Amino acid sequence: MSERDIVKVRVHDGIVGLMYLGSVTLAGQFGVSWIYVAVGVAILQIASPFTKFCPVYTVLNKLMPDTAPIQAGK
Repeated sequence: MSERDIVKVRVHDGIVGLMYLGSVTLAGQFGVSWIYVAVGVAILQIASPFTKFCPVYTVLNKLMPDTAPIQAGK
């Protein structure tokens, strides 16, 4: 795995972490319904090893074409 591939994984982890943190913060400030964002992210994370689909990696694969595609249906 190249250094740029490692950067792609770290960017993915950062985006997903921010979505969790944002969901919890918004739930605390504006209402519990924002927790559904975290639930949706969790469901996608649980399903992605089986479906080989992750929306974040789909975008990152297009933004970083010189890296190895991650979870691109393979």
